[in-house]
Amino acid sequence: MTLPEVGARSTLLADWARGYESQPNEYACWLEPSAGHIPAELHGTLYRNGPGLLDIAGYPVHHPFDGDGMVVAVSFRDGRAYYRNRFVRTAGYLAEQQAGRPLFRGVFGTQRPGGWFTNLLDLRLKNVANTGILPWAGRLLALWEAAEPHRLDPFSLETLGLDRLDGLLRPGDAFAAHYHIDPACHWDGGAPALVNFGVNVGRNTRIDLYEFDPAFRLARQRAFQIDGFAFLHDMAITPHYAIFIQNPVRYEALPYALGLQGAAQGLASVPGRSSTIIVLPRHTALGEPRTFRAPGGFVWHHANAFEAGDDLVIDSVWYDAYVGIDPATDFRRIDFAALPPGRLARTTLNLRTGAVERRQVDPRCCEFPVLHPAQVGRPYRYLYLAAADAPTGNAPLQAIWKLDLHTGNQQLWRAAPRGFVSEPIFVPRPKSAAVAGAVSPDVGDPLANSSALEDDGWLLALLYDAARHETEVVILDAQDLARGPLARLGLGHHIPHGLHGAFSSRVSWPST
Repeated sequence: MTLPEVGARSTLLADWARGYESQPNEYACWLEPSAGHIPAELHGTLYRNGPGLLDIAGYPVHHPFDGDGMVVAVSFRDGRAYYRNRFVRTAGYLAEQQAGRPLFRGVFGTQRPGGWFTNLLDLRLKNVANTGILPWAGRLLALWEAAEPHRLDPFSLETLGLDRLDGLLRPGDAFAAHYHIDPACHWDGGAPALVNFGVNVGRNTRIDLYEFDPAFRLARQRAFQIDGFAFLHDMAITPHYAIFIQNPVRYEALPYALGLQGAAQGLASVPGRSSTIIVLPRHTALGEPRTFRAPGGFVWHHANAFEAGDDLVIDSVWYDAYVGIDPATDFRRIDFAALPPGRLARTTLNLRTGAVERRQVDPRCCEFPVLHPAQVGRPYRYLYLAAADAPTGNAPLQAIWKLDLHTGNQQLWRAAPRGFVSEPIFVPRPKSAAVAGAVSPDVGDPLANSSALEDDGWLLALLYDAARHETEVVILDAQDLARGPLARLGLGHHIPHGLHGAFSSRVSWPST
C-alpha cells in the first residue's frame, strides 16, 4: 500500500476537512475563467447538490450526509458562464433557521442537544434534500432517498415545495436520489425513459419501481417484496431489468429509538454473509423477479450494467464492508488508511445457470462513476470516476480518472496535493456548432444532437482548492485528460464537498 508520510497525511486530512466548513451564503454572478477558455459549443446548465450547512447555529452535524442541501447551478452559453447557489428551503431548514438551534435528529448520527433523553423516541426524519438533482421535462427536483423530492425553479433555484409527482407519491413516500435514464426505451418506441425507485423498509422490504416518459407522465410502475432488511442506495438498469444488490448488513433499531444514536448508525456488515443480486424485470411481460447469491461486500454506487447473451454484467464500486461513523467519532478526523477503499469491480451473472463471478478491475480507490448518457444500460467502453491520487490505499478523492474498459488503458488528471474533486459529469459534444444552441426537453440532454463517439465531450467537476479555500469549476476534455483543464472558473468562495450532479441543455441565464 502506497501512503504518504504521517506529516503529509495530517496536512492532507486538514485540507480535506476544511472543505466541510459550512457555506451559509448564497451568490449569483458571472464567472470569468482564471485559466483557459470555456468551449463555445458547451451549452446548458451543470447542477450540483450536496450538504451546504455542516452546523446549525454553531452546533455541528455528526455526518456530512445530515447537512442541509445546497444546489449549485453553473450555466454555459457562447463561451460565458453564470453561477448561482441556493439552499433547498425544506420545512426542517426553515424551522431551524427561525429557531436558531437544531430541532431534528439526523439519519447518520446528528442528535438534538440535550443528550439521550431529549432524543428518546423522537423518530421524525428531516428531509435534507441534499443528495441528488433531477432535471426532467422542465422540472428540477432536489432528491433525498428517504422522502419526497423538493421542486425548484430551474432558473432562480427558488424552492417551490414538495413535489408528489401529480399524486403518485403519498406523504413520506421515498423517491430515491439515484435515478437512471434509459436513452432509448424498448417499450416507449425508443424514447428516453426516467427510471427510479423507492424503498419501504420493515421486517421485509418493498421496492417500488417507477418509469416516466419524456413529459414526466408515469409509464410503468411495479412493486416487489424482498425478504428481510435491505439497504439499497442505488440500482443499475439494462433495457429489460432493474438490478439491485442487497448488501449483507444487519440493522439494530433499538439504540436509535432510545435516543442513543442516529438511525443509520444501527447498520453493520455481517462478515461471511453473501450479497444478494435482485434482478427486477422492468415490464410485466418479462415475468417475476429473481435473486442470485454473490460474494459479500458493500456497494453504494453502480457504474453501469448491460446484457450480453445470457449474462448480465454489472460494474460497481465495491467496499469490503460497510463503515459508519460511531457516536464518539468526529468525521473530520477519520483515519482513511484504517478504512477499506472503494474499488471498481465487475460482476457477471448468468441468467440461465445462475453462476455469479466478480473480479476487481483496478485497485485504485474511487467513487462516483459516470459515463456517456447514451451508453446507460448498454455495452460501453469508457468510464470516468473521482479517484485517489495514489494507485492503492484509501484516501480522499483528488483526481479525475478515465478507464478504457476494452484495452485497460487509463488517464488520470491530478488535483493533488491540495485539490479535492467531486463527481465528474460527462457532457457529450454536439455534432456541430450549428446545433449547439438547440434545447432538448431535459431527457438525457442533448443525446439527439450529440457526437457518436463515446468519449467525445467534456467532464465538468467542482474542485475544492484548500490552498485558497475556494471552489472552482473545472472543464476537462474527456478524450485527453493530459491536456489539463480547458478552463478553470473560480467561484470566489468555497462550496462544501458535494454529492451528485446532472447536466441539462436548458440555460439558467439571468434576465438582464
